Amino acid sequence: MSIEDKQPKLGDMVVLVGLPPGFLDDLPIENQIAIRDVIGKPVKFNEITSWGRAELEFGENPGKGHFVYVDPSLIRPVE
Repeated sequence: MSIEDKQPKLGDMVVLVGLPPGFLDDLPIENQIAIRDVIGKPVKFNEITSWGRAELEFGENPGKGHFVYVDPSLIRPVE
């Protein structure tokens, strides 16, 4: 399998493997909890933004869930 085969495609489920130190510090506590709860779990990969961040979506209601923007190095394809 080539490295390109391992790259997630838009709409794929990916795993958020971690967050940089201080990433959650200024967020409301309910957002901090929601984001911490999805680390290591599958989330939807929506796009790479114009500023180079991966937009991830999670929550019970697709399209109305939570979004987090992270460096693409912090996501892995679901295996």
